[in-house]
Amino acid sequence: MAFGAGLTSSKSYLFFSTLHFLAFVMALTVCGLYGVELDRARKADKYADANWVFAVVVGGLSALSSILFCIPFILRFAFKWVWDLILFILWTAVFGVFAGVYIHENPEGNNDIRRMKHAVWVDLVNMLLWLVIAVSAFAYWFKHRETRSRFTSRAIV
Repeated sequence: MAFGAGLTSSKSYLFFSTLHFLAFVMALTVCGLYGVELDRARKADKYADANWVFAVVVGGLSALSSILFCIPFILRFAFKWVWDLILFILWTAVFGVFAGVYIHENPEGNNDIRRMKHAVWVDLVNMLLWLVIAVSAFAYWFKHRETRSRFTSRAIV
């Protein structure tokens, strides 16, 4: 019986670790895609566009969260799924901002616009990935939460 319980927790840990590794890779991809524009603005002594800064900050938060969530005991926090949901909302905002600007833009041979159009789809993948992570974490928490008996509330059921 103990072997089966350990196997279940290790399967769920591998599942969540795989999702967080993918989120880490995608977050670094976004940081690289938008970081090019930030570096170009820095070299031209111009102010960086707030949209690009926001995208890189969200990518950095996602990358840091992904690294931390690969630590086994952090996955056990009760409301981890709330932070995952917040990251999903942030990625939705990033996707919305850049999709509104670049989806209907015709690149006409401009590689910068083509790169931004690709970055929009990477934002969409990040948004959907964090949605899957949040829903999975909520389902895991809902299934494994500590519940008490109905009448006395003393026994853990």
